Amino acid sequence: KVQYHLANKNVDAALAECDKQQGSVGNVMKAGLRRYKELITDAELTTEQKVVAIQKEVEEATALELPMMQKNLVFLSTITSVGTLVALLGTVMGMIRSFGALGEEGGAGAAAALAVGIAEALYNTALGIATSAFALIMYNIFTTKIDGITYGIDESGFTLTQSFASQYK
Repeated sequence: KVQYHLANKNVDAALAECDKQQGSVGNVMKAGLRRYKELITDAELTTEQKVVAIQKEVEEATALELPMMQKNLVFLSTITSVGTLVALLGTVMGMIRSFGALGEEGGAGAAAALAVGIAEALYNTALGIATSAFALIMYNIFTTKIDGITYGIDESGFTLTQSFASQYK
C-alpha cells in the first residue's frame, strides 16, 4: 500500500499506512517517509544527495529499532547457559550424595542410598538439559523472526529510496 501511495505521489497516505502498521518496519518507513516528504521540495540538493539523505534516515531509524527487538533475547541466552550449569551442579551433588552414602555404609548395604543419589543426579541432569533445550529453541525462533523483520526493514528502505530516485529525477 505504501508503494502504491508513493507511485501516486501521495506521501501523506503512505505515512498513514505506516501509522496503521505500528511495528518496527512501519516505524522505520515512517522516519524515511518524513525525510522523503521534506526532500521533495528541497531545491538545493541533487537527487543523489536526497537519496543518500533518505538512506541515512532509514539507517538511523533501523539502528534505533533493532535494540528494542533484541532487548529480551539476553534472558533466553542466559537461561540456556544457566540451565546447563544447574544440570551439571545437580549431577555433581547427586553423585556426591551417592558416594557419601557408599562410604558411610560400606559396599552392599549402601545400594538403596546409592540409587537415590544417582536418581537425584539424573533428574537434575534431565531437567537442566530440557530447560536449556527449550530456551535455545525459543532463542533461535525469536532470532529468526528478528532477522526476517530486519530483512523487511532493509527491503522497505531500498524500495523507498528507489521510489524517490525514479520519481524525482
